[in-house]
Amino acid sequence: MPTQPSKVLETFPNPHAERDYAIHIRIPEFTCLCPKTGQPDFAVINIDYIADQKCVELKSLKQYMWSFREEGAFHEAVTNRILSDLVSACAPRFMRITADFNVRGGIYTSVVVDHRQNGWQPPAPVTLP
Repeated sequence: MPTQPSKVLETFPNPHAERDYAIHIRIPEFTCLCPKTGQPDFAVINIDYIADQKCVELKSLKQYMWSFREEGAFHEAVTNRILSDLVSACAPRFMRITADFNVRGGIYTSVVVDHRQNGWQPPAPVTLP
């Protein structure tokens, strides 16, 4: 049976929950529909997160992203929804979604939204010589 779009986000246990480490996911083929015109909007979605107890499973993430293909959504709304759904699924220590939408009518749109777990502090940056 072929893969189908789905709103279900699966997770798996973080194999190193004792440590803060960055996970970067790049989704270069995100599409949704403009709610005003019905025309397709294309974006690159970047997900950066520091997992707590769970990580998002990538096949389910692919199917989740695919599920927006036939939905009308403003850029700001869909970016915030993706963050809310991912935070609900995996409760990360930190997560940032950056959505870079392709040009439409001579305008590029980038939407950046963050989540920070209560009490979590980022580690101090390390500067090497």
